[in-house]
Order: sequence, then C-alpha cells, then structure tokens
Amino acid sequence: MLYGIAAATAALLLAALLTALLRAPARRLGIVDRRRQRAVPLCGGIAVALATCLVAAAGGWTGFAPLDGGMRALLVAGAAVAVLGLVADVRRVKARLLVGGTALAAVWVVPYAELGLGGGALAVGWIVFVAVGFKALDHADALAGTVAVVTAFGVGAMAAAEMMDGPAALLSVLAAALTGFLMHNRPPARAGLGSCGALFAGFVLASAAVITRAGREPASSAGVLFALTAVACADVALVLLSRRLAGRPLLRSGPDHLAHRLRRLGLTSGGAAVVLGVGSCSGVLVAVLAHLGWIAGSGVYWVAGGALVVVLGLLRVRPYGPRRAENTQVRAQLRVRNG
Repeated sequence: MLYGIAAATAALLLAALLTALLRAPARRLGIVDRRRQRAVPLCGGIAVALATCLVAAAGGWTGFAPLDGGMRALLVAGAAVAVLGLVADVRRVKARLLVGGTALAAVWVVPYAELGLGGGALAVGWIVFVAVGFKALDHADALAGTVAVVTAFGVGAMAAAEMMDGPAALLSVLAAALTGFLMHNRPPARAGLGSCGALFAGFVLASAAVITRAGREPASSAGVLFALTAVACADVALVLLSRRLAGRPLLRSGPDHLAHRLRRLGLTSGGAAVVLGVGSCSGVLVAVLAHLGWIAGSGVYWVAGGALVVVLGLLRVRPYGPRRAENTQVRAQLRVRNG
C-alpha cells in the first residue's frame, strides 16, 4: 500500500516536472500542434511515457513491485509504441506505418495461451483500434488525458479484483503520470499529449484490459472491453461515418470529432472535456460492475445504445463549412449586390 502511494506520487510529480521542462525544447524543435490559433508543444506524451516506464521499472528493480514476464513485455512494447508516436510527432508518418508498428507491439503482449490463435488475432486488432482511437481523441485540451485517467482507474480496479498485482500497479502509475500531465493540459493547454502519449496510453490500457479479461467468455469480454473505451469508439465511429457521408477522404483531418461538435453546440473546450469525461466514467463504471458480476452482462448494451444515440445525434451537427469556391462565389455575389 505504501509503495503504491509512493509510486503514484513519484509518477505524478515526475510527469508534471518533465512536461514543464520539455515545453521550451518542443517549441524550438517545432514539435507543436495548432489548436484554435495556438501552438501547443507536444511534450506531454514523452513525459507520461518516461514517468510511467521509469517508475514501474524502478519498482521491479528494487523488488517492491516485481514485474512478471507479461508486464515487462507490456512495458517494453508500450515504450516502443511511444517511440513510434514520437517519430510521428516530429515528422509526418503514414498511417499504415503507425498501425503496423502498433500491431507488431500488440502481437508481443497478447496472451495466446488463454485466448487461442483466433482470439489473439482479434485482441491484436482491438488493441490497435483503441490505441488509434486515443490518438484521435487528442484533438482537444484535457480530453484524451481525462478519458485515459478514467479508463486506467477502471482497468486497474478490474486487475486488482483478480489479484493481478502487476497490471494494477502499472495502471495506477499510468493514471498518476497522466494526472501530472493534465496539470499542463487543462484549457487553455500549455502542453499536448501528442501521438507519443496518446498511442502509449491507449496501447497500455487496451493491452492491460485484454490481459485482465483473458480466459473469460468471449462475448461478455467484448462487451466489457467496449464499455471501457466507449468514448474512443464513439469518436472513431462518428468521424468515419461523417467523412464517408460527406465524401471526404477518411484520413484527412477535420473539425468533425466529438469535442468539435460539442463546441459547435455552444460548449467550451473545458465543458466538452467534462461532458466526455463523464460519459467515459459511466461506461467504465458499467464495465467494472459487469466484470465483478455485480450487474448483468447485458448492462453493456445500455452503453452501446447510449454511444449510438450520441453518434447519430452529433451527425446532425454540420462540422464542415462551405468549400472555398463556394465562399468565393458568395463574396462575389455580395460585392455585386453592394454595388
């Protein structure tokens, strides 16, 4: 207990300190993201990944929280995914390389003994989907970090209930590191998570959830895993549907994510993060209760139904403005009318 408190405190302070120290170098190197006419340095992901890996490794090295083979593999694979994300932050990387690299890391950590070959392949796909989903969530201040913290607490609670000390300790450290980062990420953000941190957090969370649910009935596990990451899933579904219906390229970025549409409805950036954080908390709570057997497994259907309603409702919010040619034509017509 005392070690857990000390480790979480160390991860929180280390992540907060590293984020502050890395802001200036990230700006000088041009590792920034443009958000509403602001340049946000993408240094938070490096801080979160370093703090999580260093504190977890220190626990294993000192013997206070020994890491078994599965957790060591997860930590190494997560670090590799973070490096891949950092490369994407520094220079443009094709999406298929990000997906392929994350999939290779996931192949290394999936427990095939409990899942079998087919189940393991599905688990690899799920881990990649969630990692990419968290990367997509990093489009608004405090959003990806908040959802990741909530999810980490949920998966950690499930691991603790199964007496899986390794995943529980790792997730508590990750949650603390993300909390330290959020000190700099609240609106208006002074630092961003970036692909490095978003892919790292999504990968570790999804992998730990798969390990925790390994050996359980596949259908119920799928429902619990979905409820844990309902916000990320809804965001990906909303973006893909919106771009498909609008005839836009699926990989072209645009203001069509959950938080973008909530802001169009009048919410502030912080308000959108709070609403989506509450939604994530609701899904995670249902997942934990279903995992513990305190509610029927069908409870996850309510999460799926709620996510579907949100996606269909926000599809009615138009995220794309008129095209440039249309804008030019409108301005020309106004000039003619005004003489």
